[in-house]
Amino acid sequence: QVELVESGGGLVQPGGSLRLSCSASGTISSLYLMGWYRQAPGKQREVIGSITKGGRTNYADNAKGRFTISREDAKNTVFLQMNNLRPEDTAIYLCYVRQSPLQNPSWGRGTQVTVSS
Repeated sequence: QVELVESGGGLVQPGGSLRLSCSASGTISSLYLMGWYRQAPGKQREVIGSITKGGRTNYADNAKGRFTISREDAKNTVFLQMNNLRPEDTAIYLCYVRQSPLQNPSWGRGTQVTVSS
């Protein structure tokens, strides 16, 4: 079983930046796919993007141009760099991993990001 812990959230002013981290631990065979979602109050969970073991990234339209996903396999960690943040980016940000294409994802508990002046 994989455990995921997100960190790096907080309060930031509009236009600011944050870098979220998500570290995986436990029984890890392969971090085939790592990625991020977010969930705002009263809204459905929304995909941000993902990164494969080979480093290929895929982003939802709402994340293109402002958000960047990267990973550091030596530390079993995935990152989410967020720039030019807007109030509508306020949400709980959750990371996930898949250890194989057919395996259900494991989820972290999330980290709160609040964008407000």
